[in-house]
Amino acid sequence: MEIEIKRADYTLPQHQTDIIFLLNSYALDQMGGGKPLSSFVQKNLVAELAARPYAFSILCYVDGKPAGLANCLEGFSSFACKPLINIHDLAVLNEYRSMGLSQRILKEIESIAVSKGCCKITLEVLEGNTTAKGAYRKFGFSGYQLDPKMGDAVFWTKGL
Repeated sequence: MEIEIKRADYTLPQHQTDIIFLLNSYALDQMGGGKPLSSFVQKNLVAELAARPYAFSILCYVDGKPAGLANCLEGFSSFACKPLINIHDLAVLNEYRSMGLSQRILKEIESIAVSKGCCKITLEVLEGNTTAKGAYRKFGFSGYQLDPKMGDAVFWTKGL
């Protein structure tokens, strides 16, 4: 079995196709909401990522087949006055889970973050996604607090 981890080249048609395939597969999964990506997203996502110099994607292949994806965005920590990487999406296809692929993808992201002088890597995970939470903990992620009396930080959103 051959496992390859690659930084996506948004100009390559195969990488474009694989990003949409993998993200749509994730979207269809219960942990991704259970609904396919809209045709707008499928048509425009890669071009929109490519237009953002602070975006990058990591692709994972097993025996030449797309198996995993991470879409990442560089942000900025005002408290540390340094860049950070936010993993916006991280997905491994069901048939490739329990092979350690997420750890390899995370290792590549960490390498990029270190090369950029980042102070941290952030992500969000559903409370009920115990498998992903276990993989993230294994890699060293945890919830965070600024002051234990105030509790854990919580991710909130407001749709527009």
